[in-house]
Amino acid sequence: MRAYDTLDQALDRLQAFAPDLRNGFTNHAPMAIEALCALGRGDAVLPWLEENWGYRSLLLPRRRPSHPIADWRAALGNGHSEDWSALIAADFDVAHWKEAAARWIPRLLPGIAAAAFHGVIRVGHAVRSLDDAVTPQRIAELRDAIAYWAAHYQPLPTQTGGAGGLTARQAVDRLSRIPVERQKRGGAISTALQTVADEPAFAPAIGLLDVSGDPSQVLSDLTETFARVFLANAVDPMGLIAFIHGVTGVVALRSLLPLLGEADVREALRRVWQADAGLYVALAVAPPFAGEAPGESRETLIENAVATHDEHAIKFTEAALREYAIRPRPIYLAAAAHAIRALS
Repeated sequence: MRAYDTLDQALDRLQAFAPDLRNGFTNHAPMAIEALCALGRGDAVLPWLEENWGYRSLLLPRRRPSHPIADWRAALGNGHSEDWSALIAADFDVAHWKEAAARWIPRLLPGIAAAAFHGVIRVGHAVRSLDDAVTPQRIAELRDAIAYWAAHYQPLPTQTGGAGGLTARQAVDRLSRIPVERQKRGGAISTALQTVADEPAFAPAIGLLDVSGDPSQVLSDLTETFARVFLANAVDPMGLIAFIHGVTGVVALRSLLPLLGEADVREALRRVWQADAGLYVALAVAPPFAGEAPGESRETLIENAVATHDEHAIKFTEAALREYAIRPRPIYLAAAAHAIRALS
């Protein structure tokens, strides 16, 4: 069903623009157009770019590198995406892009919450496009995606040891949400995530989830659980957008795990769980939705998502349908339908 014929043309156009928008949030365009291709709607890619005037007005010109990076570890999280792009490009052998990605992704895993998951999400979209075909445009997009992750790297408080071995749902039930009156529900999700540093019980949360089983199954458990978290907590703009990323951030790892060794796969699962746990502690107002909800057909969801012209509706619908194809639980369809209605 995938249709990538228009992706490279669209990526060429996007090379002129910065990875952040005028409003300070993330430029979703590279991710949204890849999601459209994955949905089989490559025909909608160029119209989305050309006719989406509201989104185009937010795009900023791409800046030139201005702060050369000498020590990559010290520069993590410095916010200078263009400087990181220059560094990654110098370290990126096009003929062996998988090796370069496999070198950088483990370095960035502790900061997987970067820019509300947008670092790992953008890398996941780029890697999947390269699985379709290796082109200069897609290689450049992967380099920029890794650079964005590094520039916005955001580690969360971590304490190893303690009780573990839980399923995703059991692990969520062990978390203590910050009371609503103390939550930061305005502004950036990354700012809201910073509040978990003041919660002494959060640091050991990374060890709650059992990551020893089949990685695909662990990811499915996480996405189903956080689809339920989304349905229970998409009650305002912050909850809606934050918990969309609680699902799409996990789904992005599906494209990355084949590039990683066994130890890094387990670390990736721990870190993405930790970031999701951070979202839940920082911004959830209710436990996961426990019931069942009817969903619409795949074709209806795709058409409705494309009709919104909304980047989050498109990306979330694609992620939910990807998960539904692996584990056909109606909760994914219900979550996508809810997001589409809310974002229309």
